[in-house]
Amino acid sequence: MLRTRVGYAGGTSANPTYYKLSDHSETIQIDYDPTRVSYRDLLDVFWSSHSPTQPAGSRQYASIIFYHDDEQKRVALESRDHEAARLNRRIYTEIVPDTGFTWAEDYHQKYRLRQERDLVREFEAMYPAVEDFVNSTAVTHVNGYVGGYGTLANLQAEIDRLGLSPAAQERLLNIVRASNR
Repeated sequence: MLRTRVGYAGGTSANPTYYKLSDHSETIQIDYDPTRVSYRDLLDVFWSSHSPTQPAGSRQYASIIFYHDDEQKRVALESRDHEAARLNRRIYTEIVPDTGFTWAEDYHQKYRLRQERDLVREFEAMYPAVEDFVNSTAVTHVNGYVGGYGTLANLQAEIDRLGLSPAAQERLLNIVRASNR
């Protein structure tokens, strides 16, 4: 994963915010390297990370895949049909064209990482501009590890490239060790 951002999409109103979503849904924007991970692989993670057989309680939390071209649409529809057959249940996930993405407020970005103030302080020193912080691949990776995604072996392989102090590296290793139990 190169970077992720949280925000709002799918609606028609201008400038949605958390407290003024209108017809938008909360979503995540993912930048990835297709030579390292396929769109299909991302969809597999999507399907395994939530329950697509439950209707959304509101538009805010709707299960939606926003596609960017005909190939993504085709693969998304195939993956949805595969999930429906595998689960033998109706899938409530919408598959719709991307019509734009609005970043959520700064305090929503890298939410899991923000729970670890020592790690955040180090990254904020490296990336004082919020946009640079959010767009950092290292910050994205650490947010994932703190959120319980990624293995200890993967972290050990890349930890020296994250730019963290030895104390912060040890803190992150301990977080991942605890989540991999």
